[in-house]
Amino acid sequence: MRHQRYVRKRPISEINVVPYIDVMLVLLIIFMVTAPLLQHGVEVELPNASAVPSTDSDKEPLVININKKGEIFSTVGDNPKAPITLEVLTAQVSAFQRVNPKLPIYIGGDKEADYGAVISVFVSLQSVGKDKVFLMTEPLSK
Repeated sequence: MRHQRYVRKRPISEINVVPYIDVMLVLLIIFMVTAPLLQHGVEVELPNASAVPSTDSDKEPLVININKKGEIFSTVGDNPKAPITLEVLTAQVSAFQRVNPKLPIYIGGDKEADYGAVISVFVSLQSVGKDKVFLMTEPLSK
């Protein structure tokens, strides 16, 4: 009879990365599905223009949208999809002006919006000291 030697197996000290890859793929799919749903703001049809893009991209800007009815929407506040008054907008921008004076502001006016509504937003921003305001447009299609 032969004696068999029992070989004692050592524990494997390597990390099994297969479960981590599975988890990462699932998270990637979840983020890809939910990212388009997280867009906030109001649907505004911007006018087409051949303008030079702004280079102030180091900070997230304050975006003010004006729809075709002349209602004003701001990305700041409790509900960015709820219309606000010009007085509330002025108070919000004034508060942000004190905290961050170089905060860029973008105005997205619907191409069918009343020009007077856009000008009233400009005047209210100017009254709180914001002189660097950008207008958002869609690029011209070639």
